[in-house]
Amino acid sequence: MASICEYADFDGLGLAELVRRREVTPRELFQSAMEALERINPNINAIAFTMEAEAEAALCAGPPAGAFMGVPFLAKDLVISYAGIPTNSGSRLTLDFTRPFDSELVLRFRRAGLVTIAKTTTPELGLCASTESVLHGATRNPWRLDRVAGGSSGGSAAAVAAGIAPLGHGNDGGGSIRLPASCCGLVGLKPTRGRNPLGPDLGDMWAGLVAEHVITRSVRDAAAMLDCTSGPALGDPYYAPPEMQPFLAAVSLDPPQLRIAVTVDTFAGDPVDPVCRQSTLDTATLLEQLGHKVENAAPQFDVAAYARAHAVVLSANLAAFMEDIGRQLGRTPGPETLEPMSEWVLDEGRRLAAGDLVWAQCALNTTTRQIAPFFDTYDILLTPTLASPPPPIGYLFGEVDGAELRRRTLAFAPFTHVFNGTGQPALSLPASRDLDGLPIGIQLIARYAADALLLQLAAQLERARPWQQRSPEINLDSGSEEV
Repeated sequence: MASICEYADFDGLGLAELVRRREVTPRELFQSAMEALERINPNINAIAFTMEAEAEAALCAGPPAGAFMGVPFLAKDLVISYAGIPTNSGSRLTLDFTRPFDSELVLRFRRAGLVTIAKTTTPELGLCASTESVLHGATRNPWRLDRVAGGSSGGSAAAVAAGIAPLGHGNDGGGSIRLPASCCGLVGLKPTRGRNPLGPDLGDMWAGLVAEHVITRSVRDAAAMLDCTSGPALGDPYYAPPEMQPFLAAVSLDPPQLRIAVTVDTFAGDPVDPVCRQSTLDTATLLEQLGHKVENAAPQFDVAAYARAHAVVLSANLAAFMEDIGRQLGRTPGPETLEPMSEWVLDEGRRLAAGDLVWAQCALNTTTRQIAPFFDTYDILLTPTLASPPPPIGYLFGEVDGAELRRRTLAFAPFTHVFNGTGQPALSLPASRDLDGLPIGIQLIARYAADALLLQLAAQLERARPWQQRSPEINLDSGSEEV
C-alpha cells in the first residue's frame, strides 16, 4: 500500500475486499501492519510481543480464505491460547506460561482469514480498568497520550485506534471490551453468553461472566467477525441459540421501530460526568428522529447484592487461578510476583468459603431474574458506557490499596458489569468527543440472544452519525508522517 495512513483508512472488511480484488496482497498488508507497529507502538505501548513466525506461517500456507482474507489481527495476551506461544496475562506470576494447543477461538480466527501479528497488553490478570502493569508499563490512549486506554483489552483498543490493525481480540468479564472501546473511539461488542466458545481451555469463566469477541473500527466488522466465531464447539457446557440470518446480513438493514429505554443515571445513583450524560441524551434524540420510541426508564435490581456477588465470583476464581498457576510454574503468589491489586484479590479469595461462592452464583441468577422482565417491555436499553471521560494515566493503577482501586473502578465504569451477570449482549459505540478531543461512548443493551438486533441498531446509528474512521494523530518518530 502507498502508506500506513492509507492502510489505516480501512476497516477489516475493506482491506479484505482489496485483497479479493487483487489490489493488494496479504503480505503487503502484513508489511504495512508491521511498519505501523514499529512506528506507532513506541508512543502508545500497546504491544506485549510480536508474532512474526505465526504470521509468516499463515502467509506461507497459501492465500487466506474466509471473510477477512489476509487481514492483520491482534490477540489480547489473556485467556486464549496459541500453541506454544506464551499467554502472560500481564503478570510476572504467569510470565511465559504456555499451553500445547490452540483455543477453539484461535482456530476460528484463522479460518476467518485473519493473520495474527502480535499480542497486545493487558493489566495484570485483566483486573484493572486501565491497561497498566508492572510487567509492561502503561498503555496510552492514542487520542491523548496522558490518558488511559481503558482495560482490560486496552492494548487491543489502543492499537486498533492508532491504526496498527483494523481489529483486535478482547474479552469482557465486567466491561473489558466496552470500556477500552469507549476510551479509544471504537466499536466494542460483548456478545451473548455462550455465543463464542471458550474451549478447550475453559467450560465457562467466572461463572459465565466472561465473553470473548473483538474490538473494531466498524459495526460491520463486529458483525462479520461474529459470523466467523459464533456457535458451539464439542464439549461446550451451553451455547446461545443461533440467529435466523447471518449477523453481517442483518446490519445492512435498518431495524424495525424499537422500544428504547434510556437512563443517564447509574443504577446506584452515583454521579455521571455531564459530557457522558449529554452524549447519551443526544443519542436518544437521534434515535427518536430515526423513528424509535424512546422513554426514560431503567431496570430495577438489588445493586449492592449484585456488586458483592460479582466481587465474590471474581475473587474466588482469580485466587484459585493464582494458586494453581503458581504451583504449575513453581512460583509463589505474593509481592515478588503480583501487583497490590492482585494481592488484595488473592487475599479476598482466600478468605472466602465454598458457601460464599454458591451464594454469589445464586445472587447472579437472582439479578438476571430481576432484570429480564424489563426487556419484555423494552427492546433496547441505552446508557453511557462510562461515567467520565478517560482519566489520567495512574489514576486507576498504582500503590493505592485494592479497596480504593475497586471503588475508583466502579465509579468510572458503573454501567457495564451487571450485563456480564445477566449474559445479555451489550455494545459500546462512539458517540462524541469531549473538549479535550477524547472519545465518549454510549452503551446499547439488548435482551438475551438478540445480538443481531443490537448490531442492527448500532449500524443504523453509525450510518446516521458516522464516526471518523481516521486514526487519531500521533507524533511518530522524527522524520515520519502523521497517522
